[in-house]
Amino acid sequence: MSAPQLTLYLAESGLNWMKLLVLMEELGVSYNEVILDFAKEEQKTEEYRKLNPNGRIPTLVDHSNNDEVIWESNAILKYLADRYDTEKKLTVTDEKEKADLDTWLFYQASHQGPTFGNCQWFMFYHPERIPSAILRFQNEIKRIFGVLNDVLSKKEWLVGNKCTIADLAFIKYNDYAIHHLLPTNFNVEREFPHLAAWHAKLMARPAVQYAINHMLELDVGRERQHVNGVTHSEFARTATGIARRGIAAQAAKDEILVNV
Repeated sequence: MSAPQLTLYLAESGLNWMKLLVLMEELGVSYNEVILDFAKEEQKTEEYRKLNPNGRIPTLVDHSNNDEVIWESNAILKYLADRYDTEKKLTVTDEKEKADLDTWLFYQASHQGPTFGNCQWFMFYHPERIPSAILRFQNEIKRIFGVLNDVLSKKEWLVGNKCTIADLAFIKYNDYAIHHLLPTNFNVEREFPHLAAWHAKLMARPAVQYAINHMLELDVGRERQHVNGVTHSEFARTATGIARRGIAAQAAKDEILVNV
């Protein structure tokens, strides 16, 4: 078996790396995963920060390109599409459409990511309950949903009349917000029907289903803890299927608990 083309550094939980798995699966490139243990702050080690000075995930190393290192998730999306999407299945060639694609990637990184992430923090991890902060970020999520819904009321996809990396960039944060960040009585299909239809089409893609399942089985840290109460050691004892790919080389660890 030949060595993988790529290595992706990720963690058991987190929202930014799933879209990269989706793209690599869509493109059929070979890759290896290195799962960093945040409980041990492996993302802060000197060795890892030689790859990613920001000490965050994800980070990609391209072994077929002199071990080129790329960090920041949408930069990795762009790099993978530019280098490996030779048939332009998930990207575009028209100059205006390329600018539009970049616009949506920047919008996802500067609006969706920080807003949804702050909402998650104040709902689940901040030591003090601050209802006004939660409400502010829930309303911002709805505003961003409204922006997307308005655009998608006029076209099926964000750019180029087809699914592109611009669409893939939004999947996991949208899914997480719908299921965990917005009030339980919130109905996305009623409030934002065009966004809901777009999201459903994205979720139905086989590569997305694979990545979602893979992420759910690896996500044994903070997110799994606050969503369904399953801790790391419980998960490790019962993991089957895809999960074995992620933990086969790792012994069952102590529980990762976060006070929420």
